[in-house]
This record gives sequence, structure tokens and C-alpha cells, in this order.
Amino acid sequence: MSGPRERTRAAILEASAVVLGRNHDATLPAVAEAAGVGRTTLHRYFPDRESLLSATTADSLAAVEQAVTDAAIEDGSPVDAMRRLVAAMVSVGDRLIYLFGDPRVLGVDDDDCPDEDAQPEPSADQRVIQMIKRGQAEGAFDDQLTPDWIQQTLWALVYTGCEAVRNGELTRHAVVPMVTRTLEGGIRPA
Repeated sequence: MSGPRERTRAAILEASAVVLGRNHDATLPAVAEAAGVGRTTLHRYFPDRESLLSATTADSLAAVEQAVTDAAIEDGSPVDAMRRLVAAMVSVGDRLIYLFGDPRVLGVDDDDCPDEDAQPEPSADQRVIQMIKRGQAEGAFDDQLTPDWIQQTLWALVYTGCEAVRNGELTRHAVVPMVTRTLEGGIRPA
């Protein structure tokens, strides 16, 4: 796609994640309005609701993967890596709310999922687990907690912080230190 077409498509997908993250049953006209395009334009890019949902899900997953990559969690101390990861996840908070706020979005049977072993690069989840294990090995994170538990706690705190921003309870600027403080207080060795 050309530059303007790609920007329009990106605007529609971003607006879709925001609008559908708030209400998965929102109308396509509501998405078009939020994207600043007409309904006809939206339908040129996404002819029906299913194609928009599919593209929004794929785009949101890619945004989360990119945020993890940008956080460079393989570099530096595990504590600093975790802090960068929290900031990166908050930056894609609307995408997280869309992906995880409604079980219908990612409601895929395990049989339909690609084989993780066939992936040439580790997924975002696998890289986060590796970073947590590194933190445990270096004594930065509590080794009495499982890496999966720490990861799920991380995602839950970030999601809760992003919801607080969406609901006007916190500013986006306040979320990162609040999540980081809560997480670090809970995963540091006793």
C-alpha cells in the first residue's frame, strides 16, 4: 500500500482497537468516526466486521510484539528490563485492552494455534519468560515464584493500569511508576 493508504489503514486499526476495546459490540460507523474516516472509506479497507476484527487482532498482536522488541528486555539488568517492558506495554495499552478485555477476541482453540516450536524467533511471551528466569538466576526476582506467575502478574498489573487510564482514574504518565512499584514490591526476593 502507498503511504497515505497505509496511514489510513493504520488509523482505522488503531481506532478499532480503542473503540472495540471499550465495547466489543460497537458499530462500524463508531469505528469510522473515531478513525476520522467515512463509513465508505472504512468499507473499502475492511468490507465487513469480521475482516476488521481479524485485522485489528493481528495488528494489535503485532503492536504488542513490537513493544516487547523495542523494550530490549534482553539487555541490561533484569530490573531495568522489566521497567522498560512495563513502559512499552503501557504504550500499547489500548491494544492490550482490546486483545484481553473480551474473551471472544483471542478465543482460539489450542488446535488452531501455530506450533510455537516452529517459530524461528521466540514469541514475546517466551522472551518475557526468559527475562524473568534471568532475573531469578541473578537474584533480582523471587525464585520462589514461578516465571509464569510473575508474567501473569505483570500482564494483570499492566492491564489494570491501562484500564485505570481508560476510565480516567489515572494519567498514562502515572501508570508506569505505579505498576512498576507494585510489581517490584511483589517479585523481589524476601
